[in-house]
Amino acid sequence: MMDIYLASKDFVIGDLRLHCCTTPRSTMRSLVILALTLAAWTHAANSAAVGEEHSERVLRGRDLSDKEHFHEGGSEHDADYDHEAFLGDEAHEFDDLTPEESQERLAKIVDKIDQDGDGFVTYEEMRNWIQFTQQRYISDDVERQWKQHNEADADAIPWETYRHLVYGFLDDEKPEEGQEAELEDEHQTYKKMEDRDRRRWDLADEDKDGKLVKTEFANFLHPEEAEHMRDIVVQETLEDIDKDGDGKISLEEYIGDMYRGDSGDAEPDWVKSEREQFEQFRDADKDGFMDLEEVKAWIIPADFDHSEAEAKHLIYESDGDQDGKLTKAEIIDKYDLFVGSQATDFGEALTRHDEF
Repeated sequence: MMDIYLASKDFVIGDLRLHCCTTPRSTMRSLVILALTLAAWTHAANSAAVGEEHSERVLRGRDLSDKEHFHEGGSEHDADYDHEAFLGDEAHEFDDLTPEESQERLAKIVDKIDQDGDGFVTYEEMRNWIQFTQQRYISDDVERQWKQHNEADADAIPWETYRHLVYGFLDDEKPEEGQEAELEDEHQTYKKMEDRDRRRWDLADEDKDGKLVKTEFANFLHPEEAEHMRDIVVQETLEDIDKDGDGKISLEEYIGDMYRGDSGDAEPDWVKSEREQFEQFRDADKDGFMDLEEVKAWIIPADFDHSEAEAKHLIYESDGDQDGKLTKAEIIDKYDLFVGSQATDFGEALTRHDEF
């Protein structure tokens, strides 16, 4: 997956993930064209690769780390998984520290986790902490985009302001002689993006005043985090994969979302496994397609919560007296489970964790 920073919010074109940032309207069109060109190039270069965006479509049940928690059929434990689950997006900042330094800094984190200050970390506090670390990137993204799209520091952002920043170039751009048809096709693509944004904006606008306050804007940017926005994520997912526009996802469209091997190539085993998943589980009514409800069951599974499982695992592994909760001493004694012999730059982490 190649990362390119444009405007609006994150979206995917082929093998590119476009990240949100405010871009001058005069350069928006050329940047998107560049993205589309690079998408074609990366598509050819990575035709047999797993579609990362496919694996990221699942909202609930998404793993806490890209590391395997257990290897060799479950007999070999990988503590790196726990480090990333416990520290979230700051796990990659680990620097070599002595065991004493790791323990000292971990102790400060424990004080943050112990919300009621009773000297114990309960299952609920551990689960809440893991969820906080995993979602911290969302709050950071909302803060960044709120400032970028709200230069007047108003209480709410009107749709017209957002549209002007992101799609205003559509109103001003004039085609060069002989390029009218090409520009019209490009504008149609951008118009579809604008319509999709407007549909999501209207759903996020709970009081229907045409403006989004900060909490509504957060739901617009990250609809997967708001219960009342989940259906729009399902709808957008179906539209992304449904290439023939018939309102449902065929087996070939499902596979094509993650695998684009050359014609005649033997499919990898994992693709065969995904075909079986589609036929046996995804297509619940066995009609050969996934409809809206079946897509919802796929990307919003309700039967497993990784944060809950990880909290139980950390407590089980560290609870020396088996009382179902952890003291600071028990956590420090197992510091290598939480942070190993490395730790993040906790100076910045502790400042940011005040909100927790």
